[in-house]
Amino acid sequence: MSASVGAVDPPAGVYAPAGSPKDLWRDPAYQSFVMLRIGFTVAPILFGVDKFFNVMVHWEKYLASWINDILPGNAFTAMHIVGVVEIAAGVLVALKPRYAAYVVAAWLGGIIVDLLTYSGYYDIALRDFGLLLGALALARLASKFDPPGLRLKFLP
Repeated sequence: MSASVGAVDPPAGVYAPAGSPKDLWRDPAYQSFVMLRIGFTVAPILFGVDKFFNVMVHWEKYLASWINDILPGNAFTAMHIVGVVEIAAGVLVALKPRYAAYVVAAWLGGIIVDLLTYSGYYDIALRDFGLLLGALALARLASKFDPPGLRLKFLP
């Protein structure tokens, strides 16, 4: 327990600067954590939903033929499965970025492999590598700002 009545120290390993929650919002590392958390929540959900509507792009064109051959059904069905996974990944990042950011990084790694084995999309693979690095940065920041275990924390 801390010196003030009713105050509870943060869990071991979780960064909590001295002072009020306002002080936390002034911390550039915490600001980065929040921006990455929002970005890696919203983007996967939007991309996942679009797998069902193809408004942004016709996603099937990015699926390498060898991946299409090992998946059940066709590319259209595969993209629906991908959409569900991406929506789930976005929701998980919102709930528990400490762990889910690694899931997103691994997913992006799989997308990069797909794009590198399908000629003509190397620029998108490079962009996704940048996103993978961002997901790993979120995971590292979350190790300081998101408590371990299954406890959820949204705001300081």
